[in-house]
Amino acid sequence: MTQRILYPCYFNAKLSRKEGRRVAKTAAVGDMNRAALSRAVRAAGLIPVEEAKNHPSRWFTSEGRVLVEFAGSKEELLKMVADKL
Repeated sequence: MTQRILYPCYFNAKLSRKEGRRVAKTAAVGDMNRAALSRAVRAAGLIPVEEAKNHPSRWFTSEGRVLVEFAGSKEELLKMVADKL
């Protein structure tokens, strides 16, 4: 299994793809935070590990990140978590 890093900005509908959103706008949600992301990861049947580190290009925010052990690709993980939001 590979450790994957998920940032809340990946699922934030208020951001453009250029600003860091990684899922389709229809799968994204309004304001996203680390706790909501962690709940979605848990709902997908995975174990989240929260960290207080920020996305490198969004260093000025304090949104944090979630680490997940996942054997598939990151895109598969993003879709699976987005379905649980």
